Amino acid sequence: MIVLSSRTHRGLAGTAGLLAATACALALSAGGASGATAHAARTITLNDSGKLHLTSHHTTHLNLQGTASGTIRGTIYIHLDVTSPSQVSAEVSIYPSNGSLTGVSTASYRANGGQAAFSGTLRISRGTGAYARAHASALSFSGTIQRSNDATAVHVSGPLSY
Repeated sequence: MIVLSSRTHRGLAGTAGLLAATACALALSAGGASGATAHAARTITLNDSGKLHLTSHHTTHLNLQGTASGTIRGTIYIHLDVTSPSQVSAEVSIYPSNGSLTGVSTASYRANGGQAAFSGTLRISRGTGAYARAHASALSFSGTIQRSNDATAVHVSGPLSY
């Protein structure tokens, strides 16, 4: 039989405690048994503008492509449908270098001479890459369309979490 002094016993207990704490820390940093990891949500305030040109159209449906600049820069695509004389719906996709964001919008629409304007809200419905968990429910979405050549300018602003 081995008899441990109280000093040796305290030393072993301290070592066991240290090993247990280290094992817990490693399990948490590795995501635990489930493999799940926690990600802190990040919120930014978007203030983006885009200049787009017509790529194709069919009656009241416009497909537009261009460049977005501001908080998130990249190629932007908009599929815009004039759903009534006073309303449009749109699907907006932007492709920055580290992922993508896609949202849908319903906006009021008014034509005045050679220009049309729209204004409403945009809801981010999906993202990829760095924006895989992106969501926003009430981004401001507005723009103008030059009716002679369908050149379009858009602006998006508000909080985005990802």
